Amino acid sequence: MGESITLEVSREDIIEAVKRMKTKDREAFVEDLLAATSPDYVSSIKEARADYKAGRVKKHDEVFGK
Repeated sequence: MGESITLEVSREDIIEAVKRMKTKDREAFVEDLLAATSPDYVSSIKEARADYKAGRVKKHDEVFGK
């Protein structure tokens, strides 16, 4: 592996770069960021997938009505 470098980037520069992303890329980035920084988020996704696979789901109308 090569040498690593440190690069300081301002919060404003990061925000501006994220704003310039295509919507789909931005949504994927935010989801990846949440997954990388929040074990609870990853756990909730795993739980939701297990519930879906086991059939423990309800339709939108069942929860919120029409």
